[in-house]
Amino acid sequence: MERTPDIGGIRGQSNIRGLLTPAASRSVPGGADKRGVLRILRKRSARPSIPSPATVPTRVEDVAALLGRPVVKLDTPEIQRFLAGKRVLITGAGGSIGSEIARQAMRFCPGRLALLDRSEYGLFEIDRELRERWVGSDLRAVIADVADEARVASILADERPHVIFHAAAHKHVPLMEANPGEAIKNNVLGTHILATAAAEVGVASFVLISTDKAVNPTSVMGATKRCAEMVVQGMNIRSDEAAERRRDEGNSGAVSSDSGPFVASSLRRSVASAFPRFSAVRFGNVLGSSGSVVPIFARQIATGGPVTVTHPEMRRFFMTIPEAAGLVMQAGSIGQGGEIFVLDMGEQVRILELAEAMIRRAGLRPYEEIPIRFTGIRPGEKLEEELAGADEPTLPTGHPKIRVWELPQVTPTDVTAMLERLESVIDAPRPAVLAALRDCVPEFAGDAGEGARLRLAKAA
Repeated sequence: MERTPDIGGIRGQSNIRGLLTPAASRSVPGGADKRGVLRILRKRSARPSIPSPATVPTRVEDVAALLGRPVVKLDTPEIQRFLAGKRVLITGAGGSIGSEIARQAMRFCPGRLALLDRSEYGLFEIDRELRERWVGSDLRAVIADVADEARVASILADERPHVIFHAAAHKHVPLMEANPGEAIKNNVLGTHILATAAAEVGVASFVLISTDKAVNPTSVMGATKRCAEMVVQGMNIRSDEAAERRRDEGNSGAVSSDSGPFVASSLRRSVASAFPRFSAVRFGNVLGSSGSVVPIFARQIATGGPVTVTHPEMRRFFMTIPEAAGLVMQAGSIGQGGEIFVLDMGEQVRILELAEAMIRRAGLRPYEEIPIRFTGIRPGEKLEEELAGADEPTLPTGHPKIRVWELPQVTPTDVTAMLERLESVIDAPRPAVLAALRDCVPEFAGDAGEGARLRLAKAA
């Protein structure tokens, strides 16, 4: 069968040339003039069929070109030391970020990689991919829900991972606006269940993957991710307190007096490293992920449009999937515990300009051959995201693309009170859930976020 035209890196699933008349087919050379084909298809009221996920352009170079900046490349000795020979567990391993962390982690030769997800299809795909590429590696595929306390405790007791990358989350803003109790169950309570089990089995490093939407959140998703960050902060304080108690025990005579200063010092260092380091990493939208605009725009372009954009001034921070995964591992390797890292994502990108660029890369003209339609800002959305609040200064780290926030301290007592408040409303009506989130995250606008969105729109 003849190859179908390549529309912006997307191949239609039907034989487009077969839809043309013989004369029209002869007028289209072997390379297939994209514009000409699309015009003829429109005249015959035919359109290329929607591409399968496998045909959406996901090559790093193709996606990164939309950002207009070089791709951040990471392959440092710190990550090698962090992961080599270690038992690693990734939650949400079937998703876009989790699966890419799994791919990149395998390059650093972990002793074992456990892939955890509640999506059977996503987990099957990444497990199959890694087994084909890394023959003989110790891989475990585990179906589980992070909110299932007994199941999580059992898995961690069996796997006893050294490192956990916690990517499992409900992330889609409009869906979580309509299902706020489920966002709390998965994003907040699930994080607490996993972090608690991690501490009990002596995990060395726990890295929560958060979002820029946790800064001054106007959405349920953003508010629950801020709560998850607070869980991590509280867990790290508990870990620090436990390490301090052990150090005090060592200083008060647990170490033999004839052991010498070197042995005593070594013991204190080993005690500090024996307790989990809990940290979080915030970043913005990920180009090419399952929920990003790139595959949505690609499908809309392939079907002749319209391409839908919420607002002409909507802006977002963007990274590629490999960039995000690599920087998450980098942050985990340098984390000492308690940090919330921010990844350098460059300047915010206008969604409208991204849509126009994708249309042009398809060899078509925006507005003329592919219409663009504005649909309005959705519940919970901002016109622009923020990387840090006014009271959240950032400091540099040893890596030029990673900074760390100085956030207000959250005590374990604060976290316990927060969890009790949120757990009491997970099955309550939406207004009660939003009220509880506002109690726990005072900067959360909730439904009042509509006013904030309108103010931003007017300012733009």
